[in-house]
Amino acid sequence: MMQETISFPFSFHCVREVMFLLRSVALCGLVLVTACSRSLQVSGFSSGEWHQFQGTWTAAGSRNTMRLTANRWAAISTYEGSLLLAGPSRPGVGFRSEAIVFSDSATGLIGRAVWTDEHGDQAVSELHGDDTAKNNKITGTFIGGTGRYAGATGTYEFSWRFVLENEDGLVQCQSIGLNGRVLVDSPQTASTLAARQP
Repeated sequence: MMQETISFPFSFHCVREVMFLLRSVALCGLVLVTACSRSLQVSGFSSGEWHQFQGTWTAAGSRNTMRLTANRWAAISTYEGSLLLAGPSRPGVGFRSEAIVFSDSATGLIGRAVWTDEHGDQAVSELHGDDTAKNNKITGTFIGGTGRYAGATGTYEFSWRFVLENEDGLVQCQSIGLNGRVLVDSPQTASTLAARQP
């Protein structure tokens, strides 16, 4: 195993403290935005309509890298973080995010992501992208979810900017240009109403 990393002139202990601080700040921001959104009622979510959104995805995690040839490597990465969305028709304001990704510097990446809102409802998506030295554009495709995101379809796109990476595989990243749209036509609505009929 070899790491494609950037060396930093401080200790592993220092890096762990920085990562903990960044995660804490991101989660505090998510809690504050979620609390404010409840009072402002800005998330006008409705089923059966397209919801356009833009936003910022901040995540921290780990990446294990293996060199395949002199100019090719493969990696498995896991990320956790927060997602803040903007736009008048966004499906929600704040989400907790999880993602797992396999990437190959020659063929691109595939992965899966789960966004969890303040109600515990989850939107699930598949990730595909180039993730090469020249381009790291990633496309997400919604494949459903739970609660009000059951039956979700649509796409979004973004690129990762790595703000911290050390020789032990710890990474901190932030999205660039995150935007997309989602259509939710939840099958639960009809089935739940039918179940309540006498």
